[in-house]
Amino acid sequence: MASYRICLLPGDGIGPEIIAEGVKVLDAVGAKHGVSFSYDEALIGGAAIDACATALPEATLATAKGADAVLLAAVGGPKWDTTDPAKPRPEQGLLGIRKELGLYTNLRPVQIFPALAEASTLKPEVVDGVDMMIVRELTGGLYFGERARFYDEPGCGSQGTPGQRAYDTLEYREYEIERIARQAFEAARKRKKKVTSVDKANVLETSRLWREVVHRVHEQEYVDIELEDLLVDNAAMQLINRPADFDVVVTENMFGDILSDEAAQITGSLGMLASASLGDGAALYEPSHGSAPDIAGAGVANPLAQILSVEMMLRYSFNLTAAADDVRRAVTAVLDEGWRTSDIKDAGTAADRVVGTAAMGDLVVAHL
Repeated sequence: MASYRICLLPGDGIGPEIIAEGVKVLDAVGAKHGVSFSYDEALIGGAAIDACATALPEATLATAKGADAVLLAAVGGPKWDTTDPAKPRPEQGLLGIRKELGLYTNLRPVQIFPALAEASTLKPEVVDGVDMMIVRELTGGLYFGERARFYDEPGCGSQGTPGQRAYDTLEYREYEIERIARQAFEAARKRKKKVTSVDKANVLETSRLWREVVHRVHEQEYVDIELEDLLVDNAAMQLINRPADFDVVVTENMFGDILSDEAAQITGSLGMLASASLGDGAALYEPSHGSAPDIAGAGVANPLAQILSVEMMLRYSFNLTAAADDVRRAVTAVLDEGWRTSDIKDAGTAADRVVGTAAMGDLVVAHL
């Protein structure tokens, strides 16, 4: 029997509730497909700050590095919000573990479940057929560049008066762009063979380097793939105007952070979207939504993005394609039957078909 060790990072807010449903589904998959999963739980984010005064304890990092894959729920909440650079923030745990595990690629599939098409704020004919993969670079750019804040002395400011000054450095190395470009082209080869590279090459030098390197990799290794360039502002508009035209979208860290959330809203709910972070170490899987502290503990959170993150784990880390397909079919079947959590219900949803977190997980397991 194949056996896999998984590091569980429940995190904050609704995290513990939804990760429990992910484990429930993994156990059901294991029983059906003859696979054994074992779990090691560790702290990250706000929970880690409270317990260890850091968002990413060394013990958590050691557990993650020793695992075959990492399943994360969510981090953050108003309790830990601060603009003081000397104080830890939950998001530092997420950025830190990506860096330490060498996870430089984020894959975020954006697909329309037919049963939820009406939940989109866009017209049905616009979202019909939406099926894209956003490939985001994770360990470079503004989020990891040098930064500082300080006071200008009198006479140094533009008006000759003292005041605060801050900067963040946007930097990319050639090899970082090459490897993320290859990930995008490889993904496109398994899909519709089209890559859209998003940059700001009319303004930023890093974007000009990005475009040059992406085109070189394309010309030397992937001439069978269609490649188009879009400036990020135009890309933001076209994602709303013609979302079904996109196949694989590749972009740098900050642009990807923004555009992937925009694309997620096309589906009508962040509660349905999973993601995978891949690279040199154990891959990390997480839902695209946040920690939703306002509903934490109420038992109403949507666990489907967490469950679909499990699907991606089965597919990308363990090569259990049949098991991953089973999870996808189970989620689709539950939605087709009209079952909803409160975030994805619509006016036509019968009251007795609106269920909570645990019940939704049970329904998926029943279909497995």
